[in-house]
Amino acid sequence: MIEELFSLKGETAVVTGAGRGIGEGIAKVLAAAALASL
Repeated sequence: MIEELFSLKGETAVVTGAGRGIGEGIAKVLAAAALASL
């Protein structure tokens, strides 16, 4: 239900510092939320 309310499907995000730490966690969550990943 919450996923439908705040859907990010098809959106794009830039996460700096995604190689480790908090940035890595954010990148993983956004990827799981169906954002495009490069």
